[in-house]
Amino acid sequence: MTSTPEPRVLAVGLGARSYPIRIGSGVLAETGSMVAALGARRAIVVTNPVVAAHWLEPVRASLAARGIATATIEIPDGEAHKDFATLQAVLTGLIEQRAERKTLVVALGGGVVGDLAGFAAAIYQRGMPFVQVPTTLLAQVDSSVGGKTAINHPLGKNMIGAFHQPRAVLIDTACLATLPARELAAGLAEVVKYGAIRDPAFFAWLETNLDALLAGDGAALAHAIETSCRIKAQVVAADEREEGERAVLNFGHTFGHAIENALGYGEWLHGEAVAAGMVLAAEVSARLGMLAPPDVGRLRDLLARARLPVSPPALGHARWLDLMARDKKVEAGTIRFVLLEALGRAVVGHDVPPEVLRDVLP
Repeated sequence: MTSTPEPRVLAVGLGARSYPIRIGSGVLAETGSMVAALGARRAIVVTNPVVAAHWLEPVRASLAARGIATATIEIPDGEAHKDFATLQAVLTGLIEQRAERKTLVVALGGGVVGDLAGFAAAIYQRGMPFVQVPTTLLAQVDSSVGGKTAINHPLGKNMIGAFHQPRAVLIDTACLATLPARELAAGLAEVVKYGAIRDPAFFAWLETNLDALLAGDGAALAHAIETSCRIKAQVVAADEREEGERAVLNFGHTFGHAIENALGYGEWLHGEAVAAGMVLAAEVSARLGMLAPPDVGRLRDLLARARLPVSPPALGHARWLDLMARDKKVEAGTIRFVLLEALGRAVVGHDVPPEVLRDVLP
């Protein structure tokens, strides 16, 4: 992976709960100074064995250099472990370590670690601070920012959770050097999403620079991460608790979550399911006369070039509807979809006639 410029700093503007996002190669070494600046004297790092093998020691060394007492809780790797049992294990670990309300949790890992550790921080002793240190592209551009924390339930993804904002997000692009190609592609699905919902110029940039991103070009990745985080920070600042505009970030997710649930969590990566879900949402948008068919093709082609699935599994119409009926965007028993009026312009809470869904869903 090539080098990146100096760290870039963004802010999520939420008044007294505002926090910085630092993006750059090597910012993992800033963990200790960031935790110290937040006033914490103790930190508990939540991670998994795969991430720990690469990045735990640099984080520990950074914390130790600032005199921060540190302990570690390891959880199993994979979406299948984003559940009650693993949450219980983390909470037990916090109690055993005699964590206090001012003890700070460092979530070191991908989206599963960040979501689960953040949820544990939200509910342990009614709330403790935490810092996100995401190590996958998907977590860096999406799940680490915005304060959504959750675990899955066998009947639905992210159904049990809380809004709990981190105190800071440290995004080290060097962590992507150890990321498998499939995980990198899955993260690109969320990157493409930001262009599709809010920024047509960024979407066009992705079409031009996709090969550089897939090759791990540091400057290209830093730009994609910064742009994605800037868009998400703006949306979150305007609608922290998803009472309206923030739902735009769920473009493709109603279909995607149904895929993950139906196949078993972890069979398809989250980004893979979202990619196929975005194509479905774009096709629905076109059938409703909202989105020009050539734009559906551009979205599908970009996702396919990113080595992502663009055709959903055949679940059967009844199964699709049953799974989507549990989606968090259901209102008064009606599924409210995020659709596109154009590439770069999404609309929230759209009702879709049953016959359109019947024609689109395999």
